[in-house]
Amino acid sequence: MSAERVLAALPEMAEALGETAIMLLITVPIAVLAAIPTGVLLWSSGPGGPSPSPRLHQVLNAVVNLVRSFPFLVLLIAMIPITRLIVGTSVGTLAVTVPLCVNAVAYLSRFVEQNLLQVDPGVIEAAQAMGASKLRTIWSVLLVEARPGLAGSITIMVVSFISYSAIAGLVGGGGIGDFAIRHGYYRYETGVMVVAVLVMIALVQLVQLVGNLTVRRLDKRL
Repeated sequence: MSAERVLAALPEMAEALGETAIMLLITVPIAVLAAIPTGVLLWSSGPGGPSPSPRLHQVLNAVVNLVRSFPFLVLLIAMIPITRLIVGTSVGTLAVTVPLCVNAVAYLSRFVEQNLLQVDPGVIEAAQAMGASKLRTIWSVLLVEARPGLAGSITIMVVSFISYSAIAGLVGGGGIGDFAIRHGYYRYETGVMVVAVLVMIALVQLVQLVGNLTVRRLDKRL
């Protein structure tokens, strides 16, 4: 009977997996595009940065810390009015991508800042000594040197946000995590839940594998 229920649930599981993919395909590119400039600003405006600006750094730092301090469930509920304003609804897969993007930008911005702080200052000084502008130094030297760390940080973010699909079910966002909870907790279909969990594990392993390969390819030391 359990095997029959698993087979019967496969179409719904595939749909849930597709919803998780949609969340990630929307959230990750937006997070990367917004978090890299934010992280660069945090780095450059901070103490020891090329353009120190204590007030700007304090504001950015406070905003990033504020968003990161919210548990995703609380942020999801608190942003319902904003989500409704942006996408026209507070329910569904598209709706849950709004708080996901906000959380992801703050989450990744801090990683970007830390990645840039780990770049050898001598490389930056050499580029500036050769007459490179600040913008050119950041784009052609700093971000290039930080690529392995950035790739690793993005991988960590994606893996973490796959688990958020379980919380997305509260606003009808769906996702493979929500599917596992609905079938395992509410319907007591342990077999279906186990298969869903195995799918999530496989998805995380795949993302981590791709991330690790990308880091090795970008890291000149390996």
